[in-house]
Amino acid sequence: MIRAFVGYVTVIALVGCGGGGPSSLEDDRPSVVATTTIVGDLVRTIAGPEIQVDVLMGPGIDPHLYKASAGDVRRMSGADAIFYNGLHLEGKMSEVLARMGERGAVTVAVAECLPPGELIALQGFSGMHDPHVWFDVNLWAGTIGCTADALAELDPLHAEQFRKRARAYSEELAALDAWARGRAEDLRADQRVLVTAHDAFSYFARAYGFEVRGLLGVSTAAEAGTSDVQNLARFIVEREVPAVFVETSVSPRYVEALQEAVSARGFVVEIGGTLHSDSLGGPDSSASSYVGTVRENVETVVTALGRE
Repeated sequence: MIRAFVGYVTVIALVGCGGGGPSSLEDDRPSVVATTTIVGDLVRTIAGPEIQVDVLMGPGIDPHLYKASAGDVRRMSGADAIFYNGLHLEGKMSEVLARMGERGAVTVAVAECLPPGELIALQGFSGMHDPHVWFDVNLWAGTIGCTADALAELDPLHAEQFRKRARAYSEELAALDAWARGRAEDLRADQRVLVTAHDAFSYFARAYGFEVRGLLGVSTAAEAGTSDVQNLARFIVEREVPAVFVETSVSPRYVEALQEAVSARGFVVEIGGTLHSDSLGGPDSSASSYVGTVRENVETVVTALGRE
C-alpha cells in the first residue's frame, strides 16, 4: 500500500518518549496530532469526541516554511498517531516525520492515500506532485476513507462511529463540490482567470474550470524575481483581469508589487480579497472549517472576478 501508513498494524508511541504529549491522566482517549489546520479539521470531523486531536500549526501558518520546534517533536512523540498532508507540503518537517515513522510511530499522510493518477505532477520535479489537493473538493473527499480506517485501527471500539461520520462527511462534501461548480459557472469562461500570490490553485482550476497564475511557485520557499512580476503584470493587462488575490499564509507584498507593476502599464487591477490557501481561518471566522473555507474562497473569487 502507499506509504501513507508506516507501522499501520500496531499502534505504538515512540520508545522512551513518555509525557509531553496531548495525553493526560484525566483523559485516556487515544491522542492524535495533525500538522495543519486543514488536516486537523478532517481528522476532528471523523474522530468526534472519541479521539483527542491536537493541531501543530495555527490559522495563517505557512506549512511550506514551518519548522518543528522541540515542543512539537514532544507532542508528536507522545501521540498515538500523526496525521499530515504529505506530498512534501510540510517541506521542512519531512525529515522529522520520516524519523517518527522509522522509529515505530503511526504516521498517516492523507494526501498520499489518493490515487497517483489523480494528482497533478510538478513540472521539472520528477516523481513529485502538487500537494494542494484540498482545493478540489471531490478529490479531498477521497481522504475521508483513509482517515476513518486509520482511526478505526487506532480505536477499534469506536470504528463504527468513525465510519458513520465518514459517510455523512462524504455526502456533505459531495454537496459542497456541486455548489462550488455551480458558483463557478456564474462566471463566463473568459472571466475565470485566478491570479494569486503562490501557485496553490491548480487543483481548483482543474476541478472548476479556471485558468490560474501564481507569482511564486508551488512552494512559498521560492522567491519571485523582477521578471516574474513583469511577466505576470503583462498577462494581467493583456487579459484585462479585474482582480488579483492575496493569501492569508503568504505576505501581501508580492501581490502589492504586482499591482504596482500593472499600474505602471496603465491598467488598474484591484485586490479582490484574501484567500485561505494553506490554512483555514481563525476559530471565530466563517472559514474556521474546511467547508466554511471553501465557501468563503469561492464567494470571494466569483464576486471579485464577476465585476464588470
